Amino acid sequence: MSRIGKHPIVIPAGVTVEVKDGIITVKGKNGQLTQEFSDVTVTVEDGQVQVDRSSDHKDQRAKHGLYRSLINNMVIGVTEGFTKSLELVGVGYRASNQGQKLDLALGYSHNIVLLVAAEVTLAEKGKNPIVKLTSFDKQLLGQVAAKIRAFRKPEPYKGKGVKFVGEVLRRKAGKSA
Repeated sequence: MSRIGKHPIVIPAGVTVEVKDGIITVKGKNGQLTQEFSDVTVTVEDGQVQVDRSSDHKDQRAKHGLYRSLINNMVIGVTEGFTKSLELVGVGYRASNQGQKLDLALGYSHNIVLLVAAEVTLAEKGKNPIVKLTSFDKQLLGQVAAKIRAFRKPEPYKGKGVKFVGEVLRRKAGKSA
């Protein structure tokens, strides 16, 4: 039995969960999320969501904990939401946003303008610019954050680039004289 998959998901007040034809829909104060599922059975009863599998087949074992985690992230997302913060480290590295357009100056000859999905809200602040992303969809938030980080990954010598707040970088020593 999957250690993660066997735990029920408690549905908080103000959240509705519907299961129909292999699609689960979670609605809450922050928004609505849907997820397709297969190889497992999802039941909603007594204010809890339970994910079960019918056999010990390898595919079902693999998806048991996965779908439980995805559904749990959906419930957390529509109630509390998720946040990721990215720090721009480097001389002249700046970020500004106009609505859903994020304008990044990362040391290239031109600024990078990224149109961010409507579900993700942007904010930037501070001496070392920090771009704060918030959303109710954890997968989308991770994709947007990874895309921004990929524009200028942190380099190991001076640590310049776009990094997650709290990320520990492996630093290298420079040339020995």
